[in-house]
Amino acid sequence: MKITWFGHSAYRIETGNSVILVDPFLSGNPVYDGTVEEASKGATHVALTHGHDDHIGDTVDICKATGAKLLAIFEICLFLGGKGVENFSPANTGGTLKEDDFSVTFVRADHSSGTTEDGNSIYLGNPCGLVFTPADGPTVYHMGDTDIFGDMALINELHAPDVGIVPIGDRFTMGASRAALACRRFFDFKTVLPCHFGTFPIIDPDADAFLAEMGDQAGRVNVLAVGGSVDV
Repeated sequence: MKITWFGHSAYRIETGNSVILVDPFLSGNPVYDGTVEEASKGATHVALTHGHDDHIGDTVDICKATGAKLLAIFEICLFLGGKGVENFSPANTGGTLKEDDFSVTFVRADHSSGTTEDGNSIYLGNPCGLVFTPADGPTVYHMGDTDIFGDMALINELHAPDVGIVPIGDRFTMGASRAALACRRFFDFKTVLPCHFGTFPIIDPDADAFLAEMGDQAGRVNVLAVGGSVDV
């Protein structure tokens, strides 16, 4: 499995014959200097953690251009279906979608989810984390945007994820100390990929504090450069 980070919470996960884009905030992403076409080449799926604009990102254009299947909460699927996305599979918290090379389970996240259109607020369902379980390879838990919560222990019990994609930037998600506590207390990740930092001035600029808080487990953390990849 190959995982590539495009900054913020946007990732490309390649497993088997599948190419999954998670929260593809690309064209409006100030730290990503590539193109949407480069990032989405060969995409088979787009998976969304929640409905904020910095996570939906370029989903509509990608799905239209590639035919990728959208995997998202029911309300997001209906909303983006109205924008021209034709191939989608809706789910909700606790549900699992089974694809050819992987399954994805929607799990709890403590956040919000919605957008605005013509000055009106639009509710887009519950925010979620996503647990990807491939047919062959490590289980990946993308936490989405969230605070720490005690039921992370249940997520670990049910899924035992090997790779954790963890928001650390504070203000809108966990900051460094809470994110490190979540990793250390509830999980036994072999690889931790920090995200949701350095994108905008109002969130933490780097992962230094998180690495410090991880202490003797800092060696499990891989701080990717934007556009960088890791094989897991």
